[in-house]
Amino acid sequence: MLSGEFPRPLRPKERDLIDWVLPLDRPGYRQIRDRIECMEVIGEGTRGEGNVVLGSSGSVPDASVARAPVVAYGVVETTREFFTVTLRGPASGQLDLEIVSDAGTAVPDHFEEKRRWTYSEWKPGQPSPGTGSGVREVVLDDAHVLALCVQQRRLWLYDGATGIVHLIPVTNFYNELMLAKNIRDPKRALESGLLFEQLDLYSDDVLRKAFLLYNMLKPRTTLAPAPGEKTPGWRNAVRVFFARRIRHDRD
Repeated sequence: MLSGEFPRPLRPKERDLIDWVLPLDRPGYRQIRDRIECMEVIGEGTRGEGNVVLGSSGSVPDASVARAPVVAYGVVETTREFFTVTLRGPASGQLDLEIVSDAGTAVPDHFEEKRRWTYSEWKPGQPSPGTGSGVREVVLDDAHVLALCVQQRRLWLYDGATGIVHLIPVTNFYNELMLAKNIRDPKRALESGLLFEQLDLYSDDVLRKAFLLYNMLKPRTTLAPAPGEKTPGWRNAVRVFFARRIRHDRD
């Protein structure tokens, strides 16, 4: 589906899937869609078949740029398999698009679809998009909610200002949670899967603190400080950095 000569325009199936994971009723996603209108497929990505880079006419993929965070993600289930749609960026004026089957291969142009779901349409109060199961919601401020789904073993951030749903890497978040709780035992601190098995052990305040630490080093959004709470600055970032180094050395 995604092989061929470059540069080239988006194919109809690519366009359909991109439009689906970037719903128009959310301003953040609408801005990305508007940007894509001026882009073309400029080359292959670094993850092999099914991965391409979108950029402006005449540009080439910039392999020197670190992979950007996921900005939109969805799953299409067919009668034979399922495939994922992952959009990353923008970074250096480019977007990374990956459409692959569960076997890691490119998706054919024709298939019989059973259903599709995407995190991009999730709002607080709704069940998990993939499983329909309940989620743990942690209110971060008036516009942001952190969601954790035990059954799906995923966590994501809802940004009410932009409507964007940011997928948060479990391991990175768990590292900050261990720092927030000052847990150094390797049997717990290095097992990120325990986040979902032991989720009831952590209060909303602790989960919020862990996200603040994560967002300080891997910014996803700008959070309003809670009453009496100072906005993290560079001194806090330095303190967190050295605390993490000390913990790592001791472990």
